[in-house]
Amino acid sequence: MYSESDLEAAVAAGALTPEAARQLRDFVARQKSLPAADEEHFGLLTGFNDIFVALATVILLVAVGWLANTIPPHIDFDGPSPFAGLFVAGVAWSLAEFFTRKRRMALPSIILLLAFVGGVFLTVLVGAGIAIGEERFNDNVTAFAMLLAGSAAVAAGAAWVHWQRFRVPITVAAGTAALAGLILSLVASTLPQDGDPGENTVFLLTVLLLGIGVFALAMRWDTSDPRRETRRSDVAFWLHLLAAPMIVHPVFALLGLTEGVVEPAESALVIALYILLGVAAVAVDRRALLVSALAYVLYALNSLFQNYGAVELSFALTALVIGSALLMLSAFWAQTRRAVINPLPDHFKARLAPVDRQAISA
Repeated sequence: MYSESDLEAAVAAGALTPEAARQLRDFVARQKSLPAADEEHFGLLTGFNDIFVALATVILLVAVGWLANTIPPHIDFDGPSPFAGLFVAGVAWSLAEFFTRKRRMALPSIILLLAFVGGVFLTVLVGAGIAIGEERFNDNVTAFAMLLAGSAAVAAGAAWVHWQRFRVPITVAAGTAALAGLILSLVASTLPQDGDPGENTVFLLTVLLLGIGVFALAMRWDTSDPRRETRRSDVAFWLHLLAAPMIVHPVFALLGLTEGVVEPAESALVIALYILLGVAAVAVDRRALLVSALAYVLYALNSLFQNYGAVELSFALTALVIGSALLMLSAFWAQTRRAVINPLPDHFKARLAPVDRQAISA
């Protein structure tokens, strides 16, 4: 089995011409009787060996972190040690030199990248906390938020260094998430300390604006590869996956959907918003928005059925409606995209992935 990364590498090495690689993709798409643009590929598995190596990697990294956590100093004497994150990050980088740089294994590369960035973040967070003094953070949300911001900034720098060396597509999303964490920590440090920042309107609006910014960044990567044939498309995929919950959660939280009580009017509004998100997802040919909002619309529709008396069957009816709608959308994705995109101005359509791969010439 050959992945998109393998084809891209073969073209870069001169083993295949770009035209030959394009013809191979089109042939595989025709064999499936589906347009290739409908597939939304991203690199995750190149074979079962990816799963085998990924499991072994997770076991090794857990063991390394566990053993390194026995090295003092610790937070609160028996808390985490900065050496746990440091050793995990070091081992993750070392393994990436072989499994990412040489073997080009997708799933292990994702795990190693997350372990490296997470290890760096934990090292700085715990190490700086011990160096500054744990007592300074007791009942001091502002100080802790500033510590989080500094740790996120270093983690973002680590992600950039990793990208320069290994070019794993998810790295851009990881670095972007770290930068978003930096900004949110700074915002949280300015909010009143008598409540949960995650429930504050200013905080939620900041998350929403950051989500829109990440979505715009994802679209920039997408428009640089409208045929979805290179690593840039994988980078865009992970950015869309990051942007979706950052857009969806604040919107529904501001509507009060997370408070546990949903009125019929609110349920109808949530469903309308989900349909609007679905149109946007179809237009840009990315399903992340639909998946991220799924839990909210299931909850809202379930509440709506309960309000109209179908208490015992509410969840079953909700699952039936949403499941059927999503399956129908998947089956007729290309036709739906054509109906959504055709009325758009030409300069908008030129920036979106084509419904038909042949819409863009070689």
